[in-house]
Amino acid sequence: MAASARFSWCLLAGARARSWSATSGATHDWRVTRAGHRHPVTALITRALSSSLEEQPNFPGSRSKWTEKLDFVQPDLYDGIPVYRVMDRKGQLIDEASDPKLGEEVVVRMYHRMTLLNTMDRIMYESQRQGRISFYMTNYGEEGTHIGSAAALDEGDLVYGQYREAGVLMWRGFPLDRFMNQCYGNEGDKGKGRQMPVHYGSHEHNFVTISSPLATQMPQAVGSAYAYKRAQNGKCVICYFGEGTSSEGDAHAAFNFSATLECPVIFFCRNNGYAISTPTSEQYRGDGVAARGPAYGMATIRVDGNDVFAVYNVTKAARHITITENRPVLIEAMTYRIGHHSTSDDSSAYRSVDEVRHWDSTQHPIARLRAYLTAQGWWDETKEKQWKDDCKRQVMQAFARAERRLKPSWKEMFTDVYKEMPNHIRDQYEYMNAHVEEYEDHYPVKNFAK
Repeated sequence: MAASARFSWCLLAGARARSWSATSGATHDWRVTRAGHRHPVTALITRALSSSLEEQPNFPGSRSKWTEKLDFVQPDLYDGIPVYRVMDRKGQLIDEASDPKLGEEVVVRMYHRMTLLNTMDRIMYESQRQGRISFYMTNYGEEGTHIGSAAALDEGDLVYGQYREAGVLMWRGFPLDRFMNQCYGNEGDKGKGRQMPVHYGSHEHNFVTISSPLATQMPQAVGSAYAYKRAQNGKCVICYFGEGTSSEGDAHAAFNFSATLECPVIFFCRNNGYAISTPTSEQYRGDGVAARGPAYGMATIRVDGNDVFAVYNVTKAARHITITENRPVLIEAMTYRIGHHSTSDDSSAYRSVDEVRHWDSTQHPIARLRAYLTAQGWWDETKEKQWKDDCKRQVMQAFARAERRLKPSWKEMFTDVYKEMPNHIRDQYEYMNAHVEEYEDHYPVKNFAK
């Protein structure tokens, strides 16, 4: 007899003994015989309780049962965490119940933003190759993760990006001119040319300025989420990172702190197959990044990152969990980086052209969304041509404006550091000013704002 069944039977037997004692008018305690020995029913209850406690370990920090079998937990004995999707590769809904029902206006806007981002990437990548800017990173193949997640968030939610989330900013209304100004580091750049290209930031769009070192944004995101929790402002924080970033110590610290402090933060992992030149097979041996979520005590889901509707659904559901339950959620979006890691990378050195072509032709998020739009009667070849022409014109005009603008004044290296310039900075400024005036012919001062 199982322990739980044995325990229930003992309680029932004890109740019957109490009932018999009361109705029969017996004067002794039903639990003790006249000879002073414990009643057999009581002894059985005691043994059952003792046995029940032994069968459940009570070590702090675990939820386990005892076993007498010496078996190691092997990672290959478990099926991988499933990948949630809404559309198939042809853009057809698999289950109507999963349709987010966003309506024509929103879905067309999604398509516009994804294709606009793609167009900007092409032009800026070519600009770098022509020596007009120093560096660039494209978002080819990952547009669905940007737009799907951004559309599901509240505009007031705080975003910590890594360096491949330009689409999130674009969805929130970050102008093309500001993208271009930042990449050119001109006088229109809010960062005044002090950041590498594609390291965007915008206070009014609740997007924290990107920094290059991997994973530094993750503990910071947890800290912000904890502050949001204390403020009870009804907002959450979303933190984007790549699967390579998950190998950093900061990632593990962020996961643990977010779970133990119960912070309203969404960890959004873009698993695009490669951390620069390192494939996932060399990054980890477990079942991706999602498998780490339960170990840290986080609600976790894996999603098809090339399915913009699936990304929208999981991000919306994750946001609801973080806001209503004050706990973190881990999303692993499975996608593929079609472009090079950056303009400093040549991906043909570590992966085949056929591999890239396969992903580009069979699972591209833009092609999938366009197929859906066409099937709904919301898009056609005429609209496609008109939008492509308009899209390219917008990007080229912003590009031309940014290229014509001057660089920030070199004096801002000194005047824009402290609210009141201290003496040691003033000494440096005066020395630099005298130097430039004396050797002005040797410097391109005409390219810099006064």
